[in-house]
Amino acid sequence: MISRLVLPALVLLLSFAPAQAAPARVLHDMAGDAVTVPERIERVATVGAVPVINSLVFAIGERTRIVNGLPEFARRSRWGYQSVFAPHTAELPSMQNADRTPRLEALLQAAPDVVLTMDRASADSLRRAGLPALFLAWRQPEDVKKVVQLLGQLFGRPQAAQRYVARFDDILARVDERLRSAAPPRPRVLYFSPGTLTQPHLVAEWWIRAAGGASVTDDGRQIESRSFTMEQLLAWDPQVLIVSSREDADRVMRDRRFAGLDAVRTGRVLVAPCGAHTWGNRTSEQPLTVLWAARQFHPALFADVDVNAETQRFYRDLFGVDLSAAQVDEILAGGPRAAAKAR
Repeated sequence: MISRLVLPALVLLLSFAPAQAAPARVLHDMAGDAVTVPERIERVATVGAVPVINSLVFAIGERTRIVNGLPEFARRSRWGYQSVFAPHTAELPSMQNADRTPRLEALLQAAPDVVLTMDRASADSLRRAGLPALFLAWRQPEDVKKVVQLLGQLFGRPQAAQRYVARFDDILARVDERLRSAAPPRPRVLYFSPGTLTQPHLVAEWWIRAAGGASVTDDGRQIESRSFTMEQLLAWDPQVLIVSSREDADRVMRDRRFAGLDAVRTGRVLVAPCGAHTWGNRTSEQPLTVLWAARQFHPALFADVDVNAETQRFYRDLFGVDLSAAQVDEILAGGPRAAAKAR
């Protein structure tokens, strides 16, 4: 029996006991690291490759959860549709430094439930500071689906993640079936940065191949970026050149060094579409990249494919955003010339 003297002291002690912690769970990120996160995610911060990571959050319909704005490098018109897909972020501060490392003080003040990053060192440092951080990464197309499925677990939206996976697989299967049935000649294709003579992203080797092209830089490489000389470019003589901006396309058409290339002589210098991110780079929009590229590489074979309608449907069904026909045209033409505004 508790004595009358002990009882008041016990009640006082219990009154100062810490409140019960919010329910938590453990997820494993793309490096296999165990990360404890809240049961319910209300606030998410994205640092590093912000446009890419945001595109993944958009893909499962959780755009309103983002608590940071775009970093300085992404505040150009090229990424104008970020503020269409997540308008509230336009007025929010960036939470990273110029070198893309996390700005710890800003993140602690924002108090996100989780931080998403594609840099493992950043994830480790954030965890040491007491912030749950998930490392996201992919090099192969199947990895994109794994990342989205991980975010489906994080946000408690497994059905949204599965919807993305189903759309991804459906688009690729339809393109592949048509290519297999017709077996058209594959044009020589180069996705590149003309100012540096580099093929900037390994994922381009996959989507060019999936769309029925033969990437001239697809030599089994494992490195992210591939440099080459002007002499090598002339020897490859691509039939299709793809760049990531209108400025790069203008540079190619004006620079006499490129004048003799088949792609320049026939006018097949293309600008990759740009929505949440440049479609030629890593982005959740990757299946649309394959569809768009197949239509460009084999216009007769895919003449009946309405890329505009497919694009509009993708953003509506997955991102939860209704785009006008003019907005879709703008994205397919390489993104906005000036900051895009919601229409």
